[in-house]
Amino acid sequence: MKPPCVPVECGPGCEIDEGVLLGYRPGRAIELRPTRIGAGARIRSGSVIYAAVEIGDGFETGHGVIIREENRIGRDCAVWNHSTIDYGCVLGDRVRIHCHCYVAQYTTIEDDVFLAPGVQIANDPHPLCTKCMQGPTLRRGARIGVNATILPHLVIGENALVGAGSVVTRDVPAGAVVVGNPARVIGSVDELECPFELVQPYVNGLDVRRRPEWKTVPPLPRPIRKPEHR
Repeated sequence: MKPPCVPVECGPGCEIDEGVLLGYRPGRAIELRPTRIGAGARIRSGSVIYAAVEIGDGFETGHGVIIREENRIGRDCAVWNHSTIDYGCVLGDRVRIHCHCYVAQYTTIEDDVFLAPGVQIANDPHPLCTKCMQGPTLRRGARIGVNATILPHLVIGENALVGAGSVVTRDVPAGAVVVGNPARVIGSVDELECPFELVQPYVNGLDVRRRPEWKTVPPLPRPIRKPEHR
């Protein structure tokens, strides 16, 4: 196994699988600072975390995750199978990035953001220039649906929801629901309804996982039958 190019510091209680590379040397010329991973991390096989990365407590990866150099990641974040966070990004606390996602360089993701599988984030408005390369900013609590694409320099507002397959080409207001290509506002997250009438999906922009109902409303028994369209 290739040795790290920088010191690697892992907090207590970390579980690091075989086949994980930590402190990997980047191809770019950067200051080779230590890689630091907080307490209680769970890093699964095939994951690679480069040099000069700072990660808070409670971090978790799936298999085959790539965390490039000069990233800063907060507490209790998870990045699932075969997703990549390119260099120079900043992630807040409790960020969830699902499988097969790409987060482009210099993207900012605030606390409690969720990326569904296949989300793609871009950062170069006229490839391959890179002179004004910067990813979007995803404000606190934003939720991005399956296979959505977010273009450079945009701001996705706090608690906004981007529908599956959307291509976002302009800023999204806080609490808005956008769908389509190009994505357009169709309403507010607080107007959305659960098709099974179990919960109010969003209240003041907060999803049910961040409200007391998450612990009190039982899930439906599976298999679940889709209700008739209302």
